[in-house]
Amino acid sequence: MMSASTVLASYGNAARAARDSIVVGEVAPGEDVFAYVSRRTGGFDRTVYQQVIGAANDFKEGDRATGVGAADEATRTNARALLTNTKIGDLYEHPLFEDDLQRLIWQTTDQAQYAKVKDWTMGQLKDFLLTRSEIDIKGVMNGLTSDTIGCVPKLMSNEELIALGQKIFNVLPGTMIGSKGYMGARIQPNSPTDHPDDVVWQVFDAFSYATGDIVIGTNPVDSTVASVATVERALKDVVDTFQLGDVIPWCVLSHIDVQAEVAENYPATVATMFQSLAGTDDCNKIFDITNDKILKYARAKKGQRYGLYFETGQGSEFTNGVANGVDMMVLESRKYGFSRAVGLELAKVQPKGAWLHVNDVAGFIGPEVFKSREQLVRCCLEDIAMGKLHGLTIGLDICTTLHMAVSLEDLDWCQDQIMPANPVYLIALPTKNDPMLSYLTTSFQDHVRLRERFGFKVNDAMWDFYKRIGIVDENDRYSANYGDPLWVYYQYRLAKGDKRPRDAVYAEGREKMKQVEERGVDLATGHGENIWDLNSELAVKVRGLYDDAKQSLWAELTPEFIAGIPNVVPVRTLSSDRNDYIAHPDSGEKLNPEAIADIERIRDSWGGDLPKGQIVISDGLNAKAIMDDGHLAPYLEEMRRLLAEADVPMSDSNILVTGGRVRAGYRIGELLFEKADPNSLREVLHIIGERPGTMHHAYSVYITVASGKRWSEKDIDHDITKLVSNVADTALPPKEAARETLTIIREIVGKNVNGSRRYRT
Repeated sequence: MMSASTVLASYGNAARAARDSIVVGEVAPGEDVFAYVSRRTGGFDRTVYQQVIGAANDFKEGDRATGVGAADEATRTNARALLTNTKIGDLYEHPLFEDDLQRLIWQTTDQAQYAKVKDWTMGQLKDFLLTRSEIDIKGVMNGLTSDTIGCVPKLMSNEELIALGQKIFNVLPGTMIGSKGYMGARIQPNSPTDHPDDVVWQVFDAFSYATGDIVIGTNPVDSTVASVATVERALKDVVDTFQLGDVIPWCVLSHIDVQAEVAENYPATVATMFQSLAGTDDCNKIFDITNDKILKYARAKKGQRYGLYFETGQGSEFTNGVANGVDMMVLESRKYGFSRAVGLELAKVQPKGAWLHVNDVAGFIGPEVFKSREQLVRCCLEDIAMGKLHGLTIGLDICTTLHMAVSLEDLDWCQDQIMPANPVYLIALPTKNDPMLSYLTTSFQDHVRLRERFGFKVNDAMWDFYKRIGIVDENDRYSANYGDPLWVYYQYRLAKGDKRPRDAVYAEGREKMKQVEERGVDLATGHGENIWDLNSELAVKVRGLYDDAKQSLWAELTPEFIAGIPNVVPVRTLSSDRNDYIAHPDSGEKLNPEAIADIERIRDSWGGDLPKGQIVISDGLNAKAIMDDGHLAPYLEEMRRLLAEADVPMSDSNILVTGGRVRAGYRIGELLFEKADPNSLREVLHIIGERPGTMHHAYSVYITVASGKRWSEKDIDHDITKLVSNVADTALPPKEAARETLTIIREIVGKNVNGSRRYRT
């Protein structure tokens, strides 16, 4: 998953008070969910209804935190029995939660198909899906609402979910992507500094392993319009040079509004447009989107080849405190219902059919959603089934954060369990370790292994390209150029009309590769014992980064470091220790009573002369990122100098939070600025250690600028926050990050004053 909104969501707001498990007692013969709820409550009780539906899920930590997790297997069995007896029509008439998104799902559910199934029980639907053909299933599946589809996996085993995945195929128009026996890749060429060469060379690297066919999509560090445009142009150049414009699109995964501004200011630089989606209006508000906004962007794709690209993942609603009592799987299904509605809109305006695909980023948020490799497999199988039943072309990010108990070897095992369900595509990196987002996913060579093991094919048009540039021979075997990005670079230069000798181009390419790797971006070359193994040197390095990440997770701020911060005010959240912080993310979002008192003393010391802003520093998931030499101090010094020059008076204090997450900064700002002039702007700059897993030990700066009125309302959240990420002496230099921070502050202030698309529905 991943835009800034998704990264923000990963810091979570799991409601600890809602962890009581659900007990569902004995079920009467033929009793359905609604009869049981009525027997329990004397009528219809939506909360109990939500709990019974949630209790039918396989266990995941996130459902328990939401308050809908089954207490035991007996409860789970009873809840499934009730659901089996429940009619589709009754589920249609009783949504688990009603909002604008639910109403959109109703509006875009095929009523003729619904009429065929409304009197079926969920047990009958399950049998139909497992015994009938794809044609038969496609004759009714558009008549199923997302709530109904979200209940299907509750009644199925992993083996049954795989069988369903093997039946349904939703193909992107004009391609083989999504066809039976095909498994593609989104190349994810992320850079800690958004350096175009880092991005482009990872694309060359992917091509050298014949990997990549659905989209080239990079996650930006800097989501300003100018920076996004620079990376978009670099990707467009590769696609255009290789004459792949009708074969594969490119995308920079900034907020969709930013991409729209890039398209407006730099015509023809944007192909597919990306956005993260949630399953409730409340969570989509945090992502700064609405149904209407996304539908308008779909209509704006009129006459274009490429459409929209969405990312989803179980858990984003509960980690943001807006699950509204609904279990994670149904909320995930509602995201697919949103996607289906957008696809219908795209189909009206795209001449070759709707180009829309969805990437389920399972495992990206962390252990508060689920912890084990078995749960990761289950989540992926559930989501493939639900996505396909919505008619979507759906891929996976089979991934794990480095604070989950899923190892490098576990990921291989997970891939092998999931691939028989035939997801449309997977993410692809030079190694399993993302150099910018600091999480583990699938490598280029994982794709090679999976293609060999399961017989999967790459989209025909891209496979022809791999033959054309000599990575694959005429017999569909890998050539001697396999795993050699220098060869791909040479082909790129030839396509540009470069007449230099091959040795000269190779020498230039080696120097560029060296520079890329010095910036912390590993490039895979060659292979190990098997063609799907990393070369031995790179394999050792990846293992070292993994081990360092585990150490970084448990690092704590030292007394010497705390004492060295100028005008420091140390405070703590409700997290009692690192274990509590990692297991219960919401504990790191709330200040303890002593911290509240300390912050109120700062506020009271200002009297009527309030500064314009406050700097907050938190350990986050990587205290080393804050404590490493040359990281924090240069940023603080440059940031304060720049703000002073800009005549923005800041608080002299540096508030240092132990056990802090992003929302702790919002709560501090609300305490400090609740009595500020309602019409004046106040800011919090929150410096926080990022996910470990790269050589950089990087931190991010979360920039929140709001009016005094908004601070006083005490509802500040991620939707108004921007960030500068991957700040480190080996990534985005701290002084440069300070300059970027000031640029973003000016953009925010200007847009609040003048108005822009970014702040409109």
